[in-house]
Amino acid sequence: MNIAVGLSGGVDSSVAALLLKEQGHHVVGLFMQNWHNTEGTLHGYCEWEEERMIAEMVAKKLDIPFHFVDLSETYRQRVVDYMFAEYGRGRTPNPDVLCNREIKFDAFMQYALDLGVDAVATGHYVRSEPVADGRVRLLAGVDPHKDQSYFLCQLSQAQLSKAVFPVGHLHKSQVRQRAAEAALPSAKKKDSQGICFVGKVDLPLFLQQQLAVKEGPVVEIFRSYYDSPYKRLELFDGVDAPAGLIERAAPYGYRLDSGKKIGVHQGAHFYTIGQRKGLGIGGHVKPLFVVDTDVRENIVYVGEGQEHLGLLRSALFIAASDIHWVAPEWALQVGEQGSFEVRIRYRQPLQKAMLYRVPQGLFIDFEQPQRGITPGQFAAWYRGEELIGSGVIF
Repeated sequence: MNIAVGLSGGVDSSVAALLLKEQGHHVVGLFMQNWHNTEGTLHGYCEWEEERMIAEMVAKKLDIPFHFVDLSETYRQRVVDYMFAEYGRGRTPNPDVLCNREIKFDAFMQYALDLGVDAVATGHYVRSEPVADGRVRLLAGVDPHKDQSYFLCQLSQAQLSKAVFPVGHLHKSQVRQRAAEAALPSAKKKDSQGICFVGKVDLPLFLQQQLAVKEGPVVEIFRSYYDSPYKRLELFDGVDAPAGLIERAAPYGYRLDSGKKIGVHQGAHFYTIGQRKGLGIGGHVKPLFVVDTDVRENIVYVGEGQEHLGLLRSALFIAASDIHWVAPEWALQVGEQGSFEVRIRYRQPLQKAMLYRVPQGLFIDFEQPQRGITPGQFAAWYRGEELIGSGVIF
Protein backbone atom coordinates (compact mmCIF):
# COMPACT_ATOMS: atom_id res chain seq x y z
CA MET A 1 0.00 0.00 0.00
CA ASN A 2 1.29 3.50 -0.83
CA ILE A 3 0.94 5.76 2.21
CA ALA A 4 1.95 9.38 2.70
CA VAL A 5 2.91 10.23 6.27
CA GLY A 6 2.48 13.78 7.47
CA LEU A 7 5.97 14.20 8.92
CA SER A 8 5.84 17.11 11.34
CA GLY A 9 9.34 16.77 12.74
CA GLY A 10 7.89 15.30 15.96
CA VAL A 11 8.42 11.86 17.41
CA ASP A 12 4.85 10.61 16.87
CA SER A 13 4.73 11.08 13.10
CA SER A 14 8.30 9.78 12.81
CA VAL A 15 7.40 6.51 14.53
CA ALA A 16 4.23 6.31 12.42
CA ALA A 17 6.45 6.30 9.32
CA LEU A 18 8.80 3.77 10.91
CA LEU A 19 5.99 1.35 11.75
CA LEU A 20 4.42 1.59 8.30
CA LYS A 21 7.73 0.89 6.62
CA GLU A 22 8.32 -2.11 8.90
CA GLN A 23 4.90 -3.40 7.87
CA GLY A 24 6.01 -3.40 4.23
CA HIS A 25 4.17 -0.32 2.94
CA HIS A 26 5.66 2.08 0.42
CA VAL A 27 5.99 5.21 2.57
CA VAL A 28 6.35 8.82 1.45
CA GLY A 29 7.21 11.61 3.90
CA LEU A 30 5.35 14.87 3.42
CA PHE A 31 5.99 18.04 5.42
CA MET A 32 3.55 20.94 5.26
CA GLN A 33 4.19 24.55 6.16
CA ASN A 34 1.07 26.41 7.19
CA TRP A 35 2.22 29.62 8.80
CA HIS A 36 4.72 32.40 8.02
CA ASN A 37 3.75 35.31 10.25
CA THR A 38 5.76 35.46 13.51
CA GLU A 39 3.85 38.31 15.16
CA GLY A 40 2.67 37.25 18.61
CA THR A 41 4.67 34.00 18.67
CA LEU A 42 6.74 33.54 21.82
CA HIS A 43 9.79 32.22 19.97
CA GLY A 44 9.79 34.92 17.27
CA TYR A 45 9.39 32.25 14.61
CA CYS A 46 7.03 29.35 14.04
CA GLU A 47 9.74 26.72 14.55
CA TRP A 48 8.88 25.30 11.14
CA GLU A 49 12.44 25.64 9.83
CA GLU A 50 13.77 23.36 12.56
CA GLU A 51 10.80 21.00 12.24
CA ARG A 52 11.24 20.70 8.48
CA MET A 53 14.94 19.95 8.96
CA ILE A 54 14.18 17.19 11.48
CA ALA A 55 11.41 15.76 9.28
CA GLU A 56 13.80 15.63 6.33
CA MET A 57 16.42 13.93 8.51
CA VAL A 58 13.85 11.34 9.59
CA ALA A 59 12.92 10.64 5.98
CA LYS A 60 16.60 10.20 5.12
CA LYS A 61 17.11 7.89 8.09
CA LEU A 62 14.15 5.75 7.01
CA ASP A 63 15.19 5.96 3.34
CA ILE A 64 11.82 7.25 2.16
CA PRO A 65 11.00 10.03 -0.36
CA PHE A 66 10.44 13.48 1.14
CA HIS A 67 8.12 16.20 -0.15
CA PHE A 68 7.32 19.73 1.01
CA VAL A 69 4.05 21.61 0.50
CA ASP A 70 3.13 25.16 1.50
CA LEU A 71 -0.52 25.36 2.53
CA SER A 72 -0.22 28.65 4.41
CA GLU A 73 -2.77 30.54 2.32
CA THR A 74 -5.36 27.79 2.72
CA TYR A 75 -4.62 27.63 6.46
CA ARG A 76 -5.05 31.38 6.80
CA GLN A 77 -8.39 31.33 4.99
CA ARG A 78 -9.89 28.26 6.65
CA VAL A 79 -8.45 28.37 10.16
CA VAL A 80 -6.89 31.69 11.16
CA ASP A 81 -9.53 33.97 9.61
CA TYR A 82 -12.23 31.88 11.28
CA MET A 83 -10.39 32.11 14.59
CA PHE A 84 -10.15 35.91 14.40
CA ALA A 85 -13.83 36.16 13.45
CA GLU A 86 -14.95 33.97 16.35
CA TYR A 87 -12.91 35.88 18.93
CA GLY A 88 -14.31 39.09 17.50
CA ARG A 89 -17.81 37.77 18.21
CA GLY A 90 -16.89 36.96 21.81
CA ARG A 91 -16.62 33.22 21.15
CA THR A 92 -13.67 30.87 21.68
CA PRO A 93 -12.84 28.63 18.71
CA ASN A 94 -10.66 25.52 18.71
CA PRO A 95 -8.15 25.95 15.87
CA ASP A 96 -6.72 22.44 16.33
CA VAL A 97 -10.07 20.80 15.56
CA LEU A 98 -10.47 23.05 12.51
CA CYS A 99 -6.92 22.37 11.37
CA ASN A 100 -7.57 18.63 11.31
CA ARG A 101 -10.87 18.97 9.46
CA GLU A 102 -9.82 21.66 6.98
CA ILE A 103 -6.09 21.14 6.50
CA LYS A 104 -4.56 17.82 7.56
CA PHE A 105 -7.45 15.66 6.37
CA ASP A 106 -8.64 17.88 3.54
CA ALA A 107 -6.18 20.17 1.73
CA PHE A 108 -3.13 18.18 2.81
CA MET A 109 -4.85 14.84 2.21
CA GLN A 110 -5.89 15.91 -1.28
CA TYR A 111 -2.35 17.02 -2.09
CA ALA A 112 -1.03 13.64 -0.92
CA LEU A 113 -3.64 11.68 -2.86
CA ASP A 114 -2.73 13.64 -5.98
CA LEU A 115 0.79 12.26 -5.58
CA GLY A 116 -0.72 8.82 -6.17
CA VAL A 117 -0.83 7.41 -2.64
CA ASP A 118 -3.69 5.28 -1.31
CA ALA A 119 -3.94 6.80 2.16
CA VAL A 120 -2.55 9.41 4.53
CA ALA A 121 -1.08 8.62 7.95
CA THR A 122 -0.52 10.92 10.92
CA GLY A 123 0.89 10.50 14.40
CA HIS A 124 -2.41 11.05 16.19
CA TYR A 125 -3.11 8.89 19.23
CA VAL A 126 -6.37 7.45 17.92
CA ARG A 127 -7.44 4.20 16.30
CA SER A 128 -9.65 3.51 13.31
CA GLU A 129 -11.52 0.30 12.66
CA PRO A 130 -13.31 -0.58 9.40
CA VAL A 131 -16.61 -2.42 9.76
CA ALA A 132 -18.55 -4.67 7.41
CA ASP A 133 -20.71 -1.97 5.81
CA GLY A 134 -17.69 0.05 4.70
CA ARG A 135 -17.94 2.51 7.57
CA VAL A 136 -14.93 3.37 9.71
CA ARG A 137 -15.15 3.58 13.50
CA LEU A 138 -13.00 6.24 15.14
CA LEU A 139 -11.76 4.98 18.51
CA ALA A 140 -9.90 6.62 21.37
CA GLY A 141 -6.15 6.02 21.60
CA VAL A 142 -4.99 3.33 24.02
CA ASP A 143 -2.95 5.84 26.06
CA PRO A 144 -5.56 7.67 28.18
CA HIS A 145 -3.16 10.57 28.74
CA LYS A 146 -2.55 11.09 25.01
CA ASP A 147 -5.88 10.17 23.40
CA GLN A 148 -6.45 12.79 20.68
CA SER A 149 -9.83 11.67 19.37
CA TYR A 150 -11.37 14.96 20.55
CA PHE A 151 -9.23 16.84 18.02
CA LEU A 152 -10.58 14.64 15.21
CA CYS A 153 -14.22 15.03 16.23
CA GLN A 154 -15.15 16.82 12.99
CA LEU A 155 -13.80 14.25 10.54
CA SER A 156 -16.15 12.68 8.01
CA GLN A 157 -16.44 9.08 6.91
CA ALA A 158 -14.85 10.04 3.58
CA GLN A 159 -11.84 11.45 5.40
CA LEU A 160 -11.55 8.49 7.76
CA SER A 161 -11.67 6.04 4.86
CA LYS A 162 -8.33 7.44 3.63
CA ALA A 163 -6.71 7.93 7.05
CA VAL A 164 -4.25 5.68 8.90
CA PHE A 165 -3.21 6.07 12.55
CA PRO A 166 -0.19 3.82 13.20
CA VAL A 167 0.58 4.83 16.83
CA GLY A 168 -2.94 4.80 18.27
CA HIS A 169 -2.41 1.36 19.85
CA LEU A 170 0.74 2.52 21.68
CA HIS A 171 1.49 4.53 24.79
CA LYS A 172 3.67 7.61 24.49
CA SER A 173 6.49 5.89 26.36
CA GLN A 174 6.44 3.06 23.81
CA VAL A 175 6.62 5.54 20.95
CA ARG A 176 9.61 7.24 22.55
CA GLN A 177 11.25 3.86 23.03
CA ARG A 178 10.74 2.84 19.40
CA ALA A 179 12.16 6.15 18.23
CA ALA A 180 15.23 5.74 20.42
CA GLU A 181 15.77 2.13 19.30
CA ALA A 182 15.65 3.25 15.67
CA ALA A 183 17.90 6.26 16.41
CA LEU A 184 15.40 8.62 14.82
CA PRO A 185 16.48 12.29 14.87
CA SER A 186 13.17 13.22 16.55
CA ALA A 187 13.51 10.70 19.40
CA LYS A 188 14.15 13.31 22.11
CA LYS A 189 12.21 16.21 20.59
CA LYS A 190 9.68 17.72 22.97
CA ASP A 191 6.00 17.69 22.03
CA SER A 192 4.77 20.80 20.24
CA GLN A 193 2.51 23.21 22.11
CA GLY A 194 0.22 26.09 21.26
CA ILE A 195 -1.94 26.73 18.21
CA CYS A 196 -1.70 24.10 15.48
CA PHE A 197 1.14 25.11 13.07
CA VAL A 198 1.49 28.54 14.69
CA GLY A 199 3.07 27.44 17.97
CA LYS A 200 3.02 29.03 21.39
CA VAL A 201 1.61 32.53 21.25
CA ASP A 202 0.83 35.50 23.43
CA LEU A 203 -2.85 35.24 22.50
CA PRO A 204 -3.88 38.90 23.03
CA LEU A 205 -0.82 40.05 21.04
CA PHE A 206 -1.54 37.49 18.33
CA LEU A 207 -5.18 38.54 18.10
CA GLN A 208 -4.20 42.22 17.90
CA GLN A 209 -3.16 41.55 14.30
CA GLN A 210 -6.85 41.99 13.47
CA LEU A 211 -8.68 42.86 16.70
CA ALA A 212 -8.20 46.33 18.16
CA VAL A 213 -7.26 47.08 21.76
CA LYS A 214 -10.23 48.67 23.50
CA GLU A 215 -10.18 49.52 27.19
CA GLY A 216 -13.20 48.48 29.26
CA PRO A 217 -14.27 47.56 32.81
CA VAL A 218 -13.71 44.31 34.68
CA VAL A 219 -16.76 43.68 36.86
CA GLU A 220 -16.76 41.21 39.74
CA ILE A 221 -19.99 39.22 40.23
CA PHE A 222 -20.59 38.22 43.84
CA ARG A 223 -22.39 35.13 45.10
CA SER A 224 -25.35 37.20 46.30
CA TYR A 225 -26.21 37.91 42.66
CA TYR A 226 -27.41 34.32 42.23
CA ASP A 227 -30.16 34.71 44.83
CA SER A 228 -32.25 36.18 41.99
CA PRO A 229 -30.23 35.52 38.82
CA TYR A 230 -31.06 36.60 35.30
CA LYS A 231 -30.91 33.77 32.75
CA ARG A 232 -30.54 34.64 29.06
CA LEU A 233 -33.60 32.72 27.92
CA GLU A 234 -34.06 35.08 24.96
CA LEU A 235 -31.15 33.31 23.24
CA PHE A 236 -33.49 30.36 22.72
CA ASP A 237 -36.50 32.18 21.32
CA GLY A 238 -38.24 29.85 18.88
CA VAL A 239 -36.39 26.75 20.11
CA ASP A 240 -38.50 23.74 21.12
CA ALA A 241 -37.20 21.75 24.07
CA PRO A 242 -38.33 19.35 26.82
CA ALA A 243 -39.37 21.10 30.03
CA GLY A 244 -36.52 22.77 31.91
CA LEU A 245 -33.83 22.19 29.29
CA ILE A 246 -33.64 25.76 28.09
CA GLU A 247 -33.33 27.02 31.68
CA ARG A 248 -30.45 24.61 32.30
CA ALA A 249 -28.72 25.47 29.01
CA ALA A 250 -29.13 29.25 29.19
CA PRO A 251 -26.11 31.16 30.54
CA TYR A 252 -26.44 33.75 33.26
CA GLY A 253 -26.93 37.30 32.08
CA TYR A 254 -25.05 40.24 33.59
CA ARG A 255 -25.09 44.03 33.32
CA LEU A 256 -22.59 46.66 34.36
CA ASP A 257 -24.50 47.17 37.63
CA SER A 258 -24.64 43.43 38.42
CA GLY A 259 -21.46 43.66 40.46
CA LYS A 260 -18.52 45.89 41.29
CA LYS A 261 -15.96 47.35 38.92
CA ILE A 262 -12.55 46.14 40.12
CA GLY A 263 -10.25 46.75 37.16
CA VAL A 264 -9.70 47.52 33.51
CA HIS A 265 -9.09 45.22 30.54
CA GLN A 266 -7.81 45.86 27.01
CA GLY A 267 -10.63 44.23 25.04
CA ALA A 268 -13.38 41.79 26.00
CA HIS A 269 -12.69 39.77 22.82
CA PHE A 270 -9.28 38.79 24.24
CA TYR A 271 -10.86 36.82 27.10
CA THR A 272 -12.71 33.53 27.35
CA ILE A 273 -15.02 31.94 29.91
CA GLY A 274 -13.08 30.06 32.57
CA GLN A 275 -9.88 32.02 31.94
CA ARG A 276 -7.74 32.64 35.01
CA LYS A 277 -4.48 34.15 33.81
CA GLY A 278 -4.06 37.57 32.25
CA LEU A 279 -6.47 39.55 34.42
CA GLY A 280 -3.76 41.20 36.51
CA ILE A 281 -6.06 41.86 39.47
CA GLY A 282 -5.03 40.96 43.03
CA GLY A 283 -6.49 41.35 46.49
CA HIS A 284 -8.59 38.16 46.51
CA VAL A 285 -8.30 35.05 48.66
CA LYS A 286 -9.04 32.76 45.70
CA PRO A 287 -8.12 33.26 42.03
CA LEU A 288 -10.44 35.23 39.77
CA PHE A 289 -11.99 33.55 36.74
CA VAL A 290 -13.80 35.02 33.76
CA VAL A 291 -17.48 34.03 34.03
CA ASP A 292 -18.72 35.95 30.97
CA THR A 293 -17.73 38.52 28.37
CA ASP A 294 -19.84 41.09 26.56
CA VAL A 295 -18.03 42.19 23.40
CA ARG A 296 -20.80 44.60 22.40
CA GLU A 297 -20.55 46.59 25.64
CA ASN A 298 -16.87 45.61 26.09
CA ILE A 299 -17.25 44.26 29.63
CA VAL A 300 -15.44 41.34 31.26
CA TYR A 301 -17.27 39.69 34.17
CA VAL A 302 -15.27 37.75 36.75
CA GLY A 303 -15.92 35.70 39.88
CA GLU A 304 -13.75 34.49 42.75
CA GLY A 305 -12.93 30.78 42.99
CA GLN A 306 -13.17 27.91 40.52
CA GLU A 307 -16.53 26.81 41.98
CA HIS A 308 -18.12 30.19 41.34
CA LEU A 309 -21.72 29.67 40.26
CA GLY A 310 -21.20 31.72 37.11
CA LEU A 311 -18.85 29.03 35.82
CA LEU A 312 -21.33 26.18 36.22
CA ARG A 313 -24.05 25.08 33.83
CA SER A 314 -25.99 21.82 33.53
CA ALA A 315 -26.75 21.78 29.80
CA LEU A 316 -25.66 23.23 26.47
CA PHE A 317 -27.12 23.68 23.00
CA ILE A 318 -25.76 23.01 19.51
CA ALA A 319 -27.48 24.58 16.49
CA ALA A 320 -28.72 22.15 13.83
CA SER A 321 -26.22 23.44 11.26
CA ASP A 322 -23.34 22.72 13.65
CA ILE A 323 -24.18 19.07 14.45
CA HIS A 324 -21.74 16.57 12.98
CA TRP A 325 -22.06 12.79 13.16
CA VAL A 326 -18.75 10.95 12.80
CA ALA A 327 -20.79 7.74 13.04
CA PRO A 328 -23.92 8.50 10.96
CA GLU A 329 -25.76 5.34 12.00
CA TRP A 330 -26.00 6.77 15.55
CA ALA A 331 -27.52 10.06 14.37
CA LEU A 332 -30.51 11.15 16.42
CA GLN A 333 -33.56 12.25 14.47
CA VAL A 334 -35.82 15.09 15.60
CA GLY A 335 -37.74 13.94 18.66
CA GLU A 336 -35.21 11.25 19.59
CA GLN A 337 -32.93 11.17 22.60
CA GLY A 338 -29.99 9.04 23.67
CA SER A 339 -27.49 8.47 26.46
CA PHE A 340 -23.86 9.29 25.63
CA GLU A 341 -20.61 10.29 27.30
CA VAL A 342 -19.46 13.80 26.46
CA ARG A 343 -16.42 16.03 26.80
CA ILE A 344 -16.32 19.76 26.18
CA ARG A 345 -12.53 20.14 26.10
CA TYR A 346 -9.44 18.07 25.39
CA ARG A 347 -8.44 15.66 28.18
CA GLN A 348 -11.59 16.30 30.17
CA PRO A 349 -12.86 13.02 31.64
CA LEU A 350 -15.97 11.84 29.82
CA GLN A 351 -19.20 13.07 31.40
CA LYS A 352 -22.53 11.22 31.37
CA ALA A 353 -25.27 13.10 29.54
CA MET A 354 -28.54 12.78 27.65
CA LEU A 355 -28.75 14.16 24.13
CA TYR A 356 -32.09 15.53 22.90
CA ARG A 357 -32.62 16.26 19.19
CA VAL A 358 -35.05 19.10 18.54
CA PRO A 359 -35.95 20.80 15.22
CA GLN A 360 -33.54 23.65 15.87
CA GLY A 361 -30.59 21.59 17.07
CA LEU A 362 -29.32 19.39 19.87
CA PHE A 363 -29.39 19.78 23.65
CA ILE A 364 -26.81 18.04 25.84
CA ASP A 365 -28.09 17.63 29.39
CA PHE A 366 -25.33 16.58 31.80
CA GLU A 367 -25.75 14.35 34.82
CA GLN A 368 -23.47 16.75 36.73
CA PRO A 369 -23.08 20.52 36.17
CA GLN A 370 -20.10 21.41 33.97
CA ARG A 371 -17.52 24.09 34.59
CA GLY A 372 -16.65 26.58 31.87
CA ILE A 373 -19.03 25.70 29.03
CA THR A 374 -17.68 28.01 26.34
CA PRO A 375 -19.46 29.15 23.15
CA GLY A 376 -17.41 28.37 20.05
CA GLN A 377 -15.70 25.32 21.54
CA PHE A 378 -16.58 21.78 20.49
CA ALA A 379 -18.56 19.23 22.46
CA ALA A 380 -17.80 15.62 21.44
CA TRP A 381 -19.86 12.59 22.39
CA TYR A 382 -18.89 8.94 22.66
CA ARG A 383 -20.28 5.44 23.11
CA GLY A 384 -17.60 3.53 24.94
CA GLU A 385 -14.34 4.00 23.02
CA GLU A 386 -16.02 5.18 19.84
CA LEU A 387 -16.35 8.84 18.95
CA ILE A 388 -19.90 9.30 17.68
CA GLY A 389 -20.32 12.98 16.91
CA SER A 390 -19.57 16.57 17.80
CA GLY A 391 -20.83 20.11 17.47
CA VAL A 392 -20.01 23.75 18.13
CA ILE A 393 -21.32 24.97 21.48
CA PHE A 394 -23.91 27.72 21.02
